[in-house]
Formats: sequence, structure tokens, C-alpha cells
Amino acid sequence: MVQTSNTPLLIATPRLRQAQKLWQQALANERRLSASTLAAYDRDLDVFFSFLTMHQGEVADVSHFQILKPMDVRSFMASQRQTGLSSRSLARTMAGIRSFVRHLESRNMATSAPFAAVNTPKYSKGLPKPLTIEKATNLIDPSQSLEEDPWVIARDSAILALLYGCGLRISEALGLNVQEAPIEGRDALTITGKGNKQRRVPVLPIVQKAVTHYLALCPFELEPKDKLFRGVKGGPLNPRMVQRTVEKMRGSLGLPETATPHALRHSFATHLLANGGDLRTIQELLGHASLSTTQSYTQVEMGELMDIYQKAHPRS
Repeated sequence: MVQTSNTPLLIATPRLRQAQKLWQQALANERRLSASTLAAYDRDLDVFFSFLTMHQGEVADVSHFQILKPMDVRSFMASQRQTGLSSRSLARTMAGIRSFVRHLESRNMATSAPFAAVNTPKYSKGLPKPLTIEKATNLIDPSQSLEEDPWVIARDSAILALLYGCGLRISEALGLNVQEAPIEGRDALTITGKGNKQRRVPVLPIVQKAVTHYLALCPFELEPKDKLFRGVKGGPLNPRMVQRTVEKMRGSLGLPETATPHALRHSFATHLLANGGDLRTIQELLGHASLSTTQSYTQVEMGELMDIYQKAHPRS
């Protein structure tokens, strides 16, 4: 449902909504996409339904997907460009719509030919921006730059240690339960990442020590199934608080804006690669579905080597 001024506008017939629901169920069950990805796809599809309703002069229906022309698809993309949508965001939007159309086509309810005839927006994929070993080490020690309660500093140190020491995403670290806590003596973690895919991750002793120290100082009584990391009021910690912690530390440590919690994950992969880690192993540790995603770290490493070469070689 989209709203213009005070008048609600129906943008999809019940038949089209039912098809959308079945598509979402297929994505969740077969491709095991995360809830956030499913929600983003749903929003993008609603934008396309709204366009179709205005473009066709009637409420969007499954039948419209059988008569679409490449010109219609290009018109939609142009309308999104006019809203200021970036190439990256438009490419994601188109990926979701193409997925829905393929779903309809598999049921003989549409044709994907008009979409195949239109090129996906091109955009440059930025390389990961890892930190140096020294900067990453400084970033996982909040005690040197933050004035907080000791237990809060211990908590933040444990989280940042998990990001750099295990290559976890923020959501994965904050998703850990107390019973899963990698305390001293527990040298491995089972992580459920994107698409509910599980992977086994080794835990360094220094990370185990940081988590154990946090639990010893945490002022709240925690049950085994409670979330491990807590906010100052006792509720599960919000990812935004971790980002704010790193923002504060950047200023006091003189780190660049690229020093983010996720940069610690990039640093984990890049430093492993620089010290002889192979791509397949790093792919498994990071939980990447595709090796091509992990290969971006080889470009980072080569870039650093070339920078050193150009600065040091007498003929550079």
C-alpha cells in the first residue's frame, strides 16, 4: 500500500499479493535468505508495483508481467534514477524484481525476457578497507581511550576481539547466547551467519580471556539462553552502540573514518591472507557463500604490496 497525500492507493491486486507471498516463502525456505534481505526485497517489489499501477493506469496485477516490454523496464529504472537512487541500490532493486519475475515464469505466469534485454546498472565495488595490525590491535582495547564503567569496557573489548580475532559480523557477535560464550577453555564457536548457514570458527586464547573477563564483571544475572552482550540497562546490546564506541575511539586514537567494526572483520581476513592463509580457508572462516567475495582481499593485499614496492624500489 502506497499513500499519496491523504488518499491511500492500492498498488497490487490480491492475486499479485498472493504471488508475492509465495515468492517470499520460496526465498526463505529454499535460499534461506535473512529476514532483513527478505524485507528489502519486499520493499523494492512494492516500489515496482507502485510504478506499474501508475504506468498502466490500473492496479498492478500478475497479468501485467506477461505484457511488459523492455521499454517499460527502462522507464522504471529511469524513474528510480530521478529519485536519486544510486547504481548500487538500483542494481539490488532490480535483482529482487528479476527474482520475482523468474518465480512467476517458473509457474507460466510471466516472461523474464524484457528484464533480460535490459542491462543491470554498473557500479564499482569498493575494496575492503582493513586496518594495519597495529591499528586493529589498538581498536580492540577500549580501556586506553574510553572513560566508561569497567564492565562496559570489558564488554566492548570482548565484542571487538570477536570481530578481529574470529572475523565475526556484529550481528553474529551480538547474536551469541550465554551458553555459547567462548570462555577460557572453549576454543571454537559454531556461528549461524547469513542465510542461516553455520560455520565453525576457532577462538584464540586472547579472545576467550576477553569474554571470560566480561562475564566476570557483567552486573546482570544471565540465563544460559539470554543474549551474551547486554546494554547498560540490562537489555540485549544494540549494534548501534558498538558503532558509537568505535566512533569515539577513532577520535582519541587518530584513526580514519574507515575504522569501523566491520573493518575489523576485513582486517582479520587480510592479515590471515598476508601471513599465508589460503582463500578457501578464509572463505570458510568468514562464511562467504562465494569464493569471489573472498578474493577481494587478494586485491587489497596486492595493493599494499605495490604501494610498498613503489615507495621502496629505486627505479619506481
